[in-house]
Amino acid sequence: MIARHEVVPRVAKLTALGVGVALLATACGGSPSGGSSGSSSSSAAGGISCPAPSSGGGPQASGGATTVAPSDVPKSSTASPTPLKIGTLLPQTGALAFLGPPEIAGVNLAVKQINDAGGVLGHPVEAIHRDSGDTTTDIATQSVTNLLGQNVSAIVGAASSGVSQTVINQITGSGTVMFSPANTSPVFSTWPAHGLYWRTAPSDVLQGRVLGNYMASCGAQTLGLLVLNDAYGTGLRDNVVKAFQAAGGKVVDQELFNEGDSQFSSQVDKVVAAKPDAIAVISFDQAKQIVPLLTAKGIKPTQMFFVDGNTSDYSKDLKPGTLAGSRGTIPGTFASADFKTQLKTIDPSLKDYNYAGESWDAVNLIALAAEEAKSTKGVDIAKHLQDVSEGGQKCFDFATCVTLLRQGKDIDYDGQSGPVTFASNGDPTEAYIGLYEFDNNNVPQPISQEYGKLS
Repeated sequence: MIARHEVVPRVAKLTALGVGVALLATACGGSPSGGSSGSSSSSAAGGISCPAPSSGGGPQASGGATTVAPSDVPKSSTASPTPLKIGTLLPQTGALAFLGPPEIAGVNLAVKQINDAGGVLGHPVEAIHRDSGDTTTDIATQSVTNLLGQNVSAIVGAASSGVSQTVINQITGSGTVMFSPANTSPVFSTWPAHGLYWRTAPSDVLQGRVLGNYMASCGAQTLGLLVLNDAYGTGLRDNVVKAFQAAGGKVVDQELFNEGDSQFSSQVDKVVAAKPDAIAVISFDQAKQIVPLLTAKGIKPTQMFFVDGNTSDYSKDLKPGTLAGSRGTIPGTFASADFKTQLKTIDPSLKDYNYAGESWDAVNLIALAAEEAKSTKGVDIAKHLQDVSEGGQKCFDFATCVTLLRQGKDIDYDGQSGPVTFASNGDPTEAYIGLYEFDNNNVPQPISQEYGKLS
């Protein structure tokens, strides 16, 4: 056991973001099963004692909204010359492969529901799936070339910000919409993408601020970080560090590793030697190797904090209890029981739901923008994505929203990932960040949701 200095738990000084994040309205989501309760008990190692989630402030439910059955959707008055083809560039292999199944299921569920409602502009929608791999391979470039050769109007993906950087110019340069359900790197907020890059996941300006403030609210005064050295990892790190320091904390060590690395002992040894109260692991599935190294050095689960790239089901990878009490953040609202049931009809083997809602929303938004544009051309769709996300009558699914459009009404789409309102650069202007706690089976369970606005 490494020596720890005592820390008196304190509430973080929640600071206003320079980009206008309004934090933090917290919605109680229940305590994890089989692990610690929503409020960490007593004084944990390193002075970590996270506050219990409070009630209120959750996302607006769509339960009271009027919905339209698929069979009641009026036919489109316009038939496009070509059907809407949507490609996907989502991880079937590589470090983010665990994100592929829920994202692909979200896409396929949306396509099924759209087609049940009569499709888009007189034709069924077609989805063409291709693997993104990760940044250690050239799979993404090959997949994009294949998709563009099939004349897709939009590509949903990639999940990895690093992968997206390798293909964004190829996609948007061809006049095709690139719509990521999971890119969170801030670099895309200013990328010259000709208005063709969009995402339903918020920039890590938001996730970083939520996580940094949250660790401080748990009583951590010192922080160490293990960080994937790519656009995702370093961008998220920068915002976590900024928030933690603004809340009065001190960063005592930061260690980088690269995609494709398989040895992490050196980085872990250096972080542990700095004796931080909390350790943030910003990675993808490298966490499977990093966590046992940390626990072997005496780091307690309650000292470890995770992010969307690695807040996943480790029930088959780690010994029971290894992560019990650890916390992690994932952008987006918690998947509802009904949505999980619908996804299971597409993929009965699903065990993770990360970014399923964002993927479902991406497909619905592309389809609705095509309807409003009366065109399946990528450049035309892109011009209408912001409009269908704001300013009109609220609606929450394709059948209802497209009915309103065909009645000549303006719509404001909100979806499974929460409120969706786009800025002109394709970024969401508001979002929720879900907070999760790992149970005794090393499965993350939802405990609260933090709302933020980016302007």
